Amino acid sequence: MLKAKRILLIIGGGIAAYKALDLIRRLRERGASVTPVMTSAAAEFVTPLSVSALAGERVYTDLFDLTNEAEMGHIQLSRVADLLVVVPGTADLMAKMAQGLANDLASTLLLATDTPVLVAPAMNVRMWEHPATQRNLTVLRGDGVRFVGPNDGTMACGEFGPGRMAEPLEIVAAIEAALLVGPLSGRRVLVTSGPTHEPIDPVRYIANRSSGAQGTEIARALATLGAEVVFVTGPASVPPPEGVEVVRVETARQMRDAVLAALPVDAGVFAAAVADWRMADAVTSKIKKVAGKLPLLQFAENPDILAEVSQMERGRPALVVGFAAETDDVEANATAKRLRKGCDWIVANDVSPATGIMGGAENAVTLISDAGAEVWPRMSKREVAKRLAQRMAEALRAR
Repeated sequence: MLKAKRILLIIGGGIAAYKALDLIRRLRERGASVTPVMTSAAAEFVTPLSVSALAGERVYTDLFDLTNEAEMGHIQLSRVADLLVVVPGTADLMAKMAQGLANDLASTLLLATDTPVLVAPAMNVRMWEHPATQRNLTVLRGDGVRFVGPNDGTMACGEFGPGRMAEPLEIVAAIEAALLVGPLSGRRVLVTSGPTHEPIDPVRYIANRSSGAQGTEIARALATLGAEVVFVTGPASVPPPEGVEVVRVETARQMRDAVLAALPVDAGVFAAAVADWRMADAVTSKIKKVAGKLPLLQFAENPDILAEVSQMERGRPALVVGFAAETDDVEANATAKRLRKGCDWIVANDVSPATGIMGGAENAVTLISDAGAEVWPRMSKREVAKRLAQRMAEALRAR
């Protein structure tokens, strides 16, 4: 898929820069050519000689290299590639990109390019969660910049949380998805997946039997058709697909925040089995068992993410697809849900225990829209996802 593709690889100044060496090797194995650009800070972590040896090309570092300016020029360098990839995308580089600064070669190339850009962020968890970084992330997403990661993990500084750079193979998959020409190329799609866990106390929670398998397959199918996919997942039992931007959450309120942060998108698929209720006041200490006494659990209603997005007056996706997991009167209940929520389509399925669908490998769905109810035969969840993704591509093309 990457044969003869040209990647301009911008290596930022962070400890994760060492992964750029493996990334170069992986890209060249797949037939891509890699032109490396290093910031001055990047050279503190990996040497230009190592990068050049693996890439098989010279490393560009200096904006004011007059010989290079005569031969190619930084403007041309930014436009001859099929994709610009920033690894690692440090907080500083993201801030420069968001503000349009151009005080070194890397930031100048990013400002001068008309080529798609993919960023693999990597930074301390506090830096990633800082409002300034999140504002810059929103700006860059609005500018059409793609992202892969960051993942949760242990940092070089010893802290744990989001901010760890995606692994090289994850970045390769994201590069392949970004370069894929398909019916959803240029489209940004949000997919929610998995269950949510609503804490009762530090060791207990409210949950459901969703595995996240169907949402994962939908995200994979959309990416295969060329879409840039933001995958917001609860604590699912299946791993997320490669080549998509993964946002991990636990509770319904966290999922709502992640969904709103991902907007704007062209389409949203709300496949997550979001818990309807949470504890009104989750306690911070384990509830102890007392003989003859049962704890009184007070519930509160969780936010209705599907309805909120469907009924937005501004920024509503062009296509909103909801899911209805029912055990009785499936079509009638799902049809009523579509009207109540205000979404364009509802994918309804019967999750009665006898069907084996909840947590299983197959699904049998009914697609409900303004055109009526369309019953699909029972098939694998992967085939359901492919069929739905193709239908979404056709609908978005017509809008």
